[in-house]
Amino acid sequence: MPARKKPRRVRLIVITLALVLVVGIGYGSYWSVSTVRSSFPQTTGSLRLKGLSAPVDVKRDANGIPQIYADTPEDLFRAQGYVQAQDRFYEMDVRRHLTSGRLSEMFGKSQVETDAFLRTLNWHGIAQQEWDTKLDPATKAYLQAYTDGVNAYLKDHSGAALSLEYAALSFANNYKPQPWTPVDSVAWLKAMAWDLRGNMEDEIDRALMTSRLSQTQIKQLYPAYPYDRNLPIIVDPGTVDQATEQYEQADGSEPQGLNGTVDAQLSGISQIIDQMPALLGPSGSGIGSNSWVVAGKYTTTGKPLLANDPHLAPQLPSLWYQMGLHCRTVSAACPYDVAGYTFSGMPGVIIGHNQNIAWGMTNLGADVTDLYLEKVTANTYLYDGKQVPFTTRKETIKVAGGQDRTITVRETKNDGPIISDRSDEIRDVGQAAPVTDPPGGVNSGYAVALKWTALTPSKTMDAVFELDKATDFKSFQAGAADFAVPSQNLIYADTRGNIGYQAPGQVPIRSQGDDGTYPVPGWDSRYKWTGYIPFTAMPYEYNPPRGYIVTANQAVIDQSKYPYLLTEDWGYGTRSQRINSLIASKTKDNGKISMDDMQSMQNDDSSEIARLLVPYLQNIDIKGDKGDYVRQAQQLLDGWDYKQDSDSAAAAYFNAVWRNILKLAFGNKLPKELRPKGQCLRVLPVGETGPVDNLDGKDPAVQECGERDAAEAQPDGGDRWFEVVRDILNKPDSPWWTMSTTAFFSGDPDKAHHSTRDQLLAQAMKDARYELTAKLGKDIDTWSWGRLHKLDLKNQTLGTDGPGVIQWVFNRGPWQLSGGEAAVDATGWNAAGGYDVDWVPSMRMIVNLQDFDKSRWINLTGASGHAYNSHYTDQTDKWAAGELLPWYFSDTQVDLASKAKMALTP
Repeated sequence: MPARKKPRRVRLIVITLALVLVVGIGYGSYWSVSTVRSSFPQTTGSLRLKGLSAPVDVKRDANGIPQIYADTPEDLFRAQGYVQAQDRFYEMDVRRHLTSGRLSEMFGKSQVETDAFLRTLNWHGIAQQEWDTKLDPATKAYLQAYTDGVNAYLKDHSGAALSLEYAALSFANNYKPQPWTPVDSVAWLKAMAWDLRGNMEDEIDRALMTSRLSQTQIKQLYPAYPYDRNLPIIVDPGTVDQATEQYEQADGSEPQGLNGTVDAQLSGISQIIDQMPALLGPSGSGIGSNSWVVAGKYTTTGKPLLANDPHLAPQLPSLWYQMGLHCRTVSAACPYDVAGYTFSGMPGVIIGHNQNIAWGMTNLGADVTDLYLEKVTANTYLYDGKQVPFTTRKETIKVAGGQDRTITVRETKNDGPIISDRSDEIRDVGQAAPVTDPPGGVNSGYAVALKWTALTPSKTMDAVFELDKATDFKSFQAGAADFAVPSQNLIYADTRGNIGYQAPGQVPIRSQGDDGTYPVPGWDSRYKWTGYIPFTAMPYEYNPPRGYIVTANQAVIDQSKYPYLLTEDWGYGTRSQRINSLIASKTKDNGKISMDDMQSMQNDDSSEIARLLVPYLQNIDIKGDKGDYVRQAQQLLDGWDYKQDSDSAAAAYFNAVWRNILKLAFGNKLPKELRPKGQCLRVLPVGETGPVDNLDGKDPAVQECGERDAAEAQPDGGDRWFEVVRDILNKPDSPWWTMSTTAFFSGDPDKAHHSTRDQLLAQAMKDARYELTAKLGKDIDTWSWGRLHKLDLKNQTLGTDGPGVIQWVFNRGPWQLSGGEAAVDATGWNAAGGYDVDWVPSMRMIVNLQDFDKSRWINLTGASGHAYNSHYTDQTDKWAAGELLPWYFSDTQVDLASKAKMALTP
């Protein structure tokens, strides 16, 4: 773990040493200590802020977390914009360049392809339409006030005085930020929706798997949700309004004539998606969250307790910004008294509580995207037998230090923009067609269009303000009704003792026969969306008899008891069921749950896949010359409690075994498009079959190397793979246990060429022993999970692609972490790529509805986005240790906890 916070004098020495190293890095300038400190915000005294109607107070606690007090909503949000710009403007600036497809203006030609893809999706253009036609006048007034606050700060600050990153950018390309706009704020919701968009990667992966695997095999890798073992969110479907319109669900789609050759187009799309900045996290099974609420009859306080921890990408600064927004006198004219987690660059509070209610969010995972294959010419696409002209627009991408690039975006009326125009690989449009109907058109292939709910203007920004001022479940639901994208699980509690759940979101109704699991023909109107699930038919619960509600990305409701299809690709409920079990064990025999119990649950690092597999591993008889050597590691599993503490040697060994089981049983059999880059195997060519003994004594195998980024590769080890392995554990001769890819792909019936379950488990245990010896040393007494499972916090731009010394200036870590994939303490890692932490509980909160001042919270990093500021990562050590900070809400307690007070005056 990093050392505890250094005293101020030591920090100044560190800054000085860092700046000495910066000399000569290529930017041609010397950064002084004053350069670094010039961006640190003023937090005491008074400042004039044009446009205020009355003074505004900003009170910061020992961690620099601000609480703002004003007399009008406009003053409140104007001050929010100013204060967020003080701490996080560089982060805000990068975000708006991403959402508008203008990263090349900051970082040059390396971002042109990303910008082209983002311009094709047109996030900023859709946000502009929302501003022009959808948003409530009050929402627009608050957005404008926020914008004015940001621009007031920009007016008086530039270059390094805004943030140290601008010193580097000004040396590199003379970049200067432009004024903020309200649409910059609205567009961030599109980025949030993109990273939480549902099953698009699963849809692509299934199609790519058809080059190597049969439909039966693919279905085995996507098993049905285990409703009998892992409870859905809503156990009693009687709380779901049954809409009068009944929807006949698809029985489960087959790909429309998918043949045995990988569609180059889908591979190209997958690569483009991998290259997109992962603002919220990798697209694997780790994206998600935990939230649960326990009614007062089961708590020590007599009122509800509500917990939430969203699992997102680790980044520096954290995605979240803690803040309180308080009208001095709460009234209809000034209704806000709210605190919680905000997004820098957007007004309001996203997750938190006000004076009456508390709420949390997890990703619902609704299937809100579809890929449509299109038969195209240069100017038209086929639809129901007719050629229809594209709608087109020109986009010019400005490039720092380079030539502008102009692209043409083509859009269909029903199926969205043509995303295959953005990549050479994608433009190899179905050289092997993914459907039996001949493609035709340019390049004798298909184009691919993206249909996505977020590309339809909505009122989600209205919903943020509506939730912030909700006073009861009815007004909470009214706000949720406008929360179109991304579709989230919303949990609720109030000071009167009520608890609830609401599934919001714009979820499409698909035509019969289409369940969203494969790309579909865009030229056939039978595959178009026919509408959206009415909000009145979306699942909800209010004061369920069991006394608690758990949402952790499991199925919302048993699909057989619900008239609409939400998705075929739920998370598999491992975390949610563990939380359900912990709550049930605490509340049996009239037991009560305390704040400490809630915190302990958040830190639960038990491995459910270890509970399943360890008994099998302990029964393996390790043979061979190195048997004793491997048995030393095997014995670590004896008596292990399945906890993945950072100092656990058993957790390190088991997770290495799990990683190798997945590689031998599944990873080596997946197409190269899904395997991690750098992993090269000798496999039969695509389409080659036949018994091994009939191959004329020749080695028919060819070398194939993986093509996917490590954090996105498969098998990722998430709880989908738990279920896959569970389904074959009692089938020791299943073909999946065959380690020989030649025997597996050839369809060779000779059992002599196939391995069994126990043989594969033994090999995985051997491979894990050798792998950890190379990584951690021969002495198993020195092994620990944390030495493998490390978190590095990186600045979102210069910390990943800048010169090495610049990365050293902006980045922090590593931290050795407890927890793991699909644990409640979800410090996720991708088993195909390695053990490093890819996603984390990005914040943790526990709200006490009996006394808000006894609530607790923590952020991944700190309030500040300024390197070497004392609040840059001042919460990270506590976060890594599972600790929480006190979260004061009342005027009295906030004032007592304040360490810096500033007045903003008209």
